[in-house]
Amino acid sequence: MSEWAQTPEAILRRLEWTVLRRLDGLLYGDYRTLFRGFGIDLADLREYQHHDDVRHIDWNVTARLQTPYVRVYNEERELTAWFLLDLSPSVDFGSQKVKKRAVATELVAVLARAFSRHGNRIGALFYGGSVDTVIPARTGRRHVLHIVHKMLSRPELARSAATDLQQLLHSAYQVMPRRSLVFVVSDFISLPGWEKPLAQLARRHEVVAVRLYDRLEMELPDLGLVVMQDAETGDQVVVDTHDRRFRKRFAAVAERREADVRASFRKAGVDALELATDDNLTDAILRFADLRKRRSQLAAGGSLPQHLEQA
Repeated sequence: MSEWAQTPEAILRRLEWTVLRRLDGLLYGDYRTLFRGFGIDLADLREYQHHDDVRHIDWNVTARLQTPYVRVYNEERELTAWFLLDLSPSVDFGSQKVKKRAVATELVAVLARAFSRHGNRIGALFYGGSVDTVIPARTGRRHVLHIVHKMLSRPELARSAATDLQQLLHSAYQVMPRRSLVFVVSDFISLPGWEKPLAQLARRHEVVAVRLYDRLEMELPDLGLVVMQDAETGDQVVVDTHDRRFRKRFAAVAERREADVRASFRKAGVDALELATDDNLTDAILRFADLRKRRSQLAAGGSLPQHLEQA
């Protein structure tokens, strides 16, 4: 049965029995250990020490006193998590049976349910050419089903203006006055300029970039003459994928874009969960958990394994 023919209840029940049960066993049900510095109130300021998280630096105080100062927080028992969802036409691409939007829906369902089970609140912003839907943060399984239903019921856009993630990020900054845990779920195929508002958002909130991609966007197979269509403008072009030089140029452009996106994440101070359309969702979340753990060790003076340095 097609993923899109299933009801939100059927999808969530399947994920609870497959993904969530396995994650509960491997993470001991404590999803809060994946994230640091969320659901907190400012308690004090003190001078920066070498093991401190640089995202907690108060730049205004630092500039005024000419000495780095960090904010010290008291953690609250509950947190608020927001999902900033890019549902522009490029997210409706998938080279096999699964599209990027379906992957995003499952991830949101899993994480939203994982947090809501413990009384935490979940909210969402939907972007499809503009920010057209804001679902206020609430708790409970029924609220998770409501978000999943909204994602499933949105029609695919045949074409639209070029994606501009700045709009989504600026809107989120206005909607979320208190520090929250924020997941930006997108393929990050966008007009330039989203890097600065992402960094601005990360200074107030704990931000995780969830980057969706399909492996066909990275490297083309030899299929002969094919018609390629821009998912957002609808423009088409015929290309010869049998031409090895063309495939090489395509891969080089994709590799440069990958490097630029990852550099933007690092500069903004956000970690990234990279999720391909053919990924196992559980394994992807566990890889991310391992990355977060090792980042924390690095911040405390340890070293990051070579295979994770570019993650």
